[in-house]
Amino acid sequence: MAEVATKQRKTSIHNKEGRVMKNKPKWLRVKLPTGKEYREVREIVDNYKLHTICESGNCPNMGECWGAGTATFMILGNVCTRSCGFCNVATGKPETVDPFEPVRVAKSVKLMGVKHCVLTSVDRDDLKDGGSEIWAETVRAVRRLSPGTTLETLIPDFRGEWDNLQRVVEVAPEIVSHNLETVRRLTKQVRIQAKYDRSLEVLFRLKKGGMTTKSGIMLGLGETEEEILETMDDLRSVGVSIMTLGQYLQPTPNHLPVDEFITPEKFAEYKRIGLEKGFKYVESGPLVRSSYHAEKHIDK
Repeated sequence: MAEVATKQRKTSIHNKEGRVMKNKPKWLRVKLPTGKEYREVREIVDNYKLHTICESGNCPNMGECWGAGTATFMILGNVCTRSCGFCNVATGKPETVDPFEPVRVAKSVKLMGVKHCVLTSVDRDDLKDGGSEIWAETVRAVRRLSPGTTLETLIPDFRGEWDNLQRVVEVAPEIVSHNLETVRRLTKQVRIQAKYDRSLEVLFRLKKGGMTTKSGIMLGLGETEEEILETMDDLRSVGVSIMTLGQYLQPTPNHLPVDEFITPEKFAEYKRIGLEKGFKYVESGPLVRSSYHAEKHIDK
């Protein structure tokens, strides 16, 4: 077993009254998943003990996505080398890379009948290749076993090691996503080991390599409207065509607190503004997550 570091995260971002906001507004209440397609996938996942980030991340859109034939798989283990202030994934020393993981994921995709597969991962700063070889082989394995399945890869920044990023470009997923997560001013608090400009360069290099690019941010961490619009402009400046905006929710008391709950009307306004700025797709809403409606972002 990997040794998982347990530590308290400093909650340096506070709401306007200086308190952690606990009571969620009514628009964040989620209905239980239903539907024939969802139940069929649920049975397969339970019977074969498959792992999806949809479940481990308690995604509010799991039922809708599974019903649409979309599922998200996390590769390279479940222990991250980074300690972002918003993320509930364990931080510590990851286990050794499993060379058979790409085939296992591909078999799961085929077994579940996934039409659009989203792949994500923990950060593996402990690896010289940043995990990029497993990334590339997983894409190839899914295509071998499920040639009709489209792919989106939600990748880390690979610490700016561009040879590692190039491995993802070479296997050419239909969409490559890399999230800014927040505005420039809050990056150091929210994504402790990441850099705002490095993430922009990741997206620039992906676009230059011919990829359709996507990025997302969380709202409610203390950002201003002006900063949100500036972030939109930064993403457009590097050619990003798909953007997601969703509400940040505090996973545990040790994570950054929610500063504000953004209304559905405000999210709708940001969608309108984003489309006016030239994004091809903008998913914006309190319950929107990175892979929400991911299957609709594929150019037909």
